[in-house]
Amino acid sequence: MRRWRDADRDAYAAMNADPLVMRYFPATLDRAASDASVDRIEALFERQGFGLWALEVAESAGFIGFTGLNPMPAGVPGAGGIEVGWRLARHAWHQGYASEAAAAAVDLGFNGAGLDEIWSMTAVLNEPSQAVMRRLGMAFYAHFEHPAVAVGHALRPHVVYRLPGAQSGEALR
Repeated sequence: MRRWRDADRDAYAAMNADPLVMRYFPATLDRAASDASVDRIEALFERQGFGLWALEVAESAGFIGFTGLNPMPAGVPGAGGIEVGWRLARHAWHQGYASEAAAAAVDLGFNGAGLDEIWSMTAVLNEPSQAVMRRLGMAFYAHFEHPAVAVGHALRPHVVYRLPGAQSGEALR
């Protein structure tokens, strides 16, 4: 996990343009939208000191996606809190990278940023991401209709998971 480099933009744009990678999002991203995403990610680092890190495989130093901590949007359960999220290029799937990197981000959230809880959300159809959430020790919290996804769209039904920090006083599941 590291900060973003300009050299990541091509691989990130290719990942965001891949319909299979983006199948649980309403649309793929074109190059301009992908670059704007990197700019927002970097601006968030400047504001809060953490965010969505670029991921690379240590042995090859090749970009494989991102993971990290991002604000939960308005209008969803957990709004105002911080979520752990990830997106990996297709060639990086099924190798444990998402779980490993997300666990590192959760650790940083609790032990570095002092968060009391961490959230994660995805489309109901996104079973792979829900499996990562469960591996992180997160517990199902709620079903909801994502306000940024069109009514009637297959990806509008979402789930949100929550992980309380040890300092929150809640029993961990």
